[in-house]
Amino acid sequence: MRSLFAKILLWFLVSTVITVLGFVITTEVSLTATRGRGHLFSRLLAFPLEEARHAYETRGREGLAAFLERFRSVFEAEGVLTDASGTDLLTGEDRRDLVASAQRRPVIPFFRSGPVVIAHATDQGHYWFFLIIRGQRGRLPFFLPQYLWLVGAVVLLSYGLTLHLTSPLRSLQRAVERFGRGDFSSRVKSKRRDELGQLARTFDQMAERIQTLLAAERRLLLDISHELRSPLARLSVAVELARSGEDREAALNRIQKEADRLNALVGELLQVTRAEGDPFSLRLQALRLDELLGELVQDCILEAEARGCQLDFQAPRPVSIQGDPELLRRAVENVIRNGIRHAPPDSPVQITVETDGSARIRVRDYGSGVPPEHLPHIFDSFYRVETDRNRTSGGVGLGLAIARRAVELHKGRIQARNAQPGLLVEIELPISPA
Repeated sequence: MRSLFAKILLWFLVSTVITVLGFVITTEVSLTATRGRGHLFSRLLAFPLEEARHAYETRGREGLAAFLERFRSVFEAEGVLTDASGTDLLTGEDRRDLVASAQRRPVIPFFRSGPVVIAHATDQGHYWFFLIIRGQRGRLPFFLPQYLWLVGAVVLLSYGLTLHLTSPLRSLQRAVERFGRGDFSSRVKSKRRDELGQLARTFDQMAERIQTLLAAERRLLLDISHELRSPLARLSVAVELARSGEDREAALNRIQKEADRLNALVGELLQVTRAEGDPFSLRLQALRLDELLGELVQDCILEAEARGCQLDFQAPRPVSIQGDPELLRRAVENVIRNGIRHAPPDSPVQITVETDGSARIRVRDYGSGVPPEHLPHIFDSFYRVETDRNRTSGGVGLGLAIARRAVELHKGRIQARNAQPGLLVEIELPISPA
C-alpha cells in the first residue's frame, strides 16, 4: 500500500473498529461480573432478588411463580431463584452450573454460544437470583445496531480528514513535478496556516529564489557576452596595428587600456558573484557604520580632487549595525564613486549617515541627474544611462548593481531619486540592538 491517503484512512477505520469492539467487550465483562468494582448491573438485581425471596418465603412456590411471571413480562427475560446449593426453588431443578459460572472470574466473551446470564446473591449467600437473556446466540450480546451508525460517521469524518491532509501534498507534488520539468514559474500558492502550508510556502520561496538566480545568470551571461565584444574587438584591431608597425606606441597603449578594462570587468564580475552568493556565507560582525564611511571618504578624497569636486561627510552620532565589513565597504564605495564621476567641477558630493529607526546613508551629487525613465533600472547589472555609454568614466555598469545586492543581503534597501539638481542615493540598513 503506497498511497498515503489509503494508509491514513485505513488507520482511522481500524482504530474505530478496535475502539467499538473494546467498548462492547468491556461493557459486557463489567455488566456480567458478580463481584469487584465492575458489577454494577449485577447489583441492580438486588431488588428483584429481595422481591423473589420475599414472595417465596411468604407465599411459597405460588408466590414465587407469580413474581417471576410478572418479571418475565416486564423485562422480557427469564428469572431464576435458587438456594445456596443451586436448586431451583420454583421447579426443583439442579442449577449448580449457574452458581458455578457466576462464581468464576468473567472472561472476555468474543462470541457467546449460549444465553447471557447475570447473577446476584444475598449477602449471606443463601439465595441466588439469575437473569437469563436468550436469543443472543452467535454474537456479542451488548453490540447494538446503533454502533454501525457511529462507525459510518467516523468513516465519513476520517475520509474528510484524510482528504484534508493529503490534498495539499498532492498539489505540492504536482508543483514539484512541473518545476522539475523546467516550468520555473510553478508555485503551490497555499493559504493553509498549518505545517503543510508552511511546507508549501517554503517550496514557493525556494522556487522563487531559484528562478531569480537562473534569470540573473542568463541575463548576466547575455550582458557579459555583450560587454566583452567591444573590448575584444578593439584588442584585435590594436593587435593588427601593432603587427603592421603603424603607430606601434598608440597600438600598445590601446592594448593596455583594453586589457585594463577587461581586468576591471572581471574584478567587478567577481564582486557580483559574491554579492549573488549564499546569504549564509556573510561574515557578519558588529561594526561602526560612521567609522566605516569616514575611512571610505578618506580613500576617495584623491579621486574627488582629481575631478575637481569635494566630499562633504557628516555623521552626527555613532551608528552601529551587524554586517559584512568588506561587502558593505564595496557597496558604499561604489555609490560614492558613482557620485564623484557625475559631480560637476567645484561642486560637493554630500555623504551623510544618521539613525531614524534604521541606519540611513545618503549620497548626493549636484550633477545632471538621471532621466526618470532610467531611474528604475540604474541598479541592474551592466545598465548605464545612454548618455554615459560614450563616456570614458562610465564604467562597466556593475557598481550600483553590486551595491543593491550587498544591501539586500543585509536585509536593507537602496533607492535613488533625482534631487534637482543631482542624484540622491539612499541606503537603509537595520540597526543592531543595543
